[in-house]
Amino acid sequence: MRFVWAVAAFVLAALMIGAGIAQRTVFQGPTSHSEAIELEQDVPYVLLDGEVLRSNPGSQTLRAQGDGEIFAAYGRTADIEAWLTDAEYAHVTLDGESVATEVVERQVASTDAETDAADAETAPGRSPAGSDLWLDEFVQEDLLIETLQLPEGMSVLVAADGVAPAPAKLTVTWPVVNATPWAGPLLVGGGILMAVGVVMYILGIRSVRRSRGPRRKGLPMPVTEPIDLATEEGAKGVISASPTRRALSGKRRPFIAIPAVAMAAVLFTGCTAEAWPQLGGSPTPTPTATVIAPESQQAPAVTEAQAERIVQRVADQVAAADEANDAAAAAERLSGPALAERETNYKLRAAIAEEEPLPAIPAGPLSILLPQAYDGWPRTFMAVVGDEETGNTIMFLTQQDPWSAYKLSYIGGLDSTAELPLAPAYVGATQVSPDNAFLTIAPQDLASAYADVLNNGDASEYADLFDEAADQFRIGVANDRAGRLAAFNETGAQTGSLTFESVAGAQTPVALATLENGAIVAVTVDENETVKPTNEEAVIKLDGNPTVSTLSGATQSATGFTTTFGDQLFFYVPAKASSERIQLLGYTSNILDAKVIQ
Repeated sequence: MRFVWAVAAFVLAALMIGAGIAQRTVFQGPTSHSEAIELEQDVPYVLLDGEVLRSNPGSQTLRAQGDGEIFAAYGRTADIEAWLTDAEYAHVTLDGESVATEVVERQVASTDAETDAADAETAPGRSPAGSDLWLDEFVQEDLLIETLQLPEGMSVLVAADGVAPAPAKLTVTWPVVNATPWAGPLLVGGGILMAVGVVMYILGIRSVRRSRGPRRKGLPMPVTEPIDLATEEGAKGVISASPTRRALSGKRRPFIAIPAVAMAAVLFTGCTAEAWPQLGGSPTPTPTATVIAPESQQAPAVTEAQAERIVQRVADQVAAADEANDAAAAAERLSGPALAERETNYKLRAAIAEEEPLPAIPAGPLSILLPQAYDGWPRTFMAVVGDEETGNTIMFLTQQDPWSAYKLSYIGGLDSTAELPLAPAYVGATQVSPDNAFLTIAPQDLASAYADVLNNGDASEYADLFDEAADQFRIGVANDRAGRLAAFNETGAQTGSLTFESVAGAQTPVALATLENGAIVAVTVDENETVKPTNEEAVIKLDGNPTVSTLSGATQSATGFTTTFGDQLFFYVPAKASSERIQLLGYTSNILDAKVIQ
């Protein structure tokens, strides 16, 4: 009976294992679906619309084939189209359920047809590599981008170098869901039945062998007689008895079980999650507080990954400019007050060997991001970079048009530890106009008001607007002025005078709104330090002051000198209806210029 059960187990195991293997092979079907796209016209760029990529479920794999290196990048569709405004390109879109390709002509601003045609023929190509608009980019000879999962509003740009024709053959591949949830159970069940059959077979053999042993009751055995070995021709010695059946069969048992174990191991190898039924329920997301953007609000200018890459590029390029003492190279990534202070530093370093360079632009980590929610240009974002150990740096970066790089315009050390009501990076913030009347003070008036506080202290009419307790910069300016004036009066009070005056800087303020109708505002304030003689015979000499003499181009003057320090200041300005005061968040101060008084 045991042999019958063993045979039945073997048969069932073979059927189950065969069915499991068949589900993973001949019955499984294709694992992917591909769409080939071929361009009939040579164009320098191809815009592969995100609708084409999302026309089938699952992640996408993009392959582009052509001569030489191939460039591909993905980003917002509106940004790519804006970047391609002045270029001819092929737009691959979805027309119903089929893929359609349309060549978009280059847009020009002129109304003269002949001029437009001439410009189109002589328009130079532009490499898309390195643009700050892309969320990510790839360069390969045989381009293959796997596991793309672009959300709505995202597309892919494919090109060579902007001059040569773009790859004419593109292939998009999607995975096909063909899970075989019963393949795994069938293989495992078949392996278990095979093991059961082996056990039943061994037990059957053991039972048969035991049944052939000596019995207590039975017919009498015939009388045995001794054998005369000497009569055997050629026999020598004594013939030993044959080994018992138990000894012969004892070495065979391992060879019976080993194939079953090996077969099970082979069957279980390669069983992925698709070969098993998913019995567990779908995970339930944990609810978190969210911020809903207004319907009229546009998309944020950058994502966190994009901002991190931009800040890294700015840091690298400015570091190279610092090393080369090259103001033109710095201007590729700096503008406004951030560029002005470095131009002055480069001039001083070229003339004074002991002059120290300005602190390097930190590259990360990015701890706070507040991008402007705006689809047009110029667009701005605020970033806080650094940590508690290295110190935090606050900065504003602006992109003037789709073809320009983001440039750092304002930078300062973050001095405040207050938690501000900022919108999350995926929502962004609107830019506040300079004349906004809903803030405690309009951004365009903030610099002059704070300059008046620096000049007059608590006597200023604007003193009550600012939080003095959190303003370490104001305290430092007051102490520095008092110390410098005391040192000057020890030797020069009889023949000269030293005065200080703060005025609003010439740079346009930058402001981004917060959640409670406030704003983060960056402004500049110029601190002028003027020293001049008080009698006609006195002369101001710059002994031991190579900085002022280098910038002014003089070593002495009968009229005196004016030295200007530039302050980049970051404030949190609450709403007019709020009871909060304006809070200084961060600042930086460096020398800008020195002139002879005319």
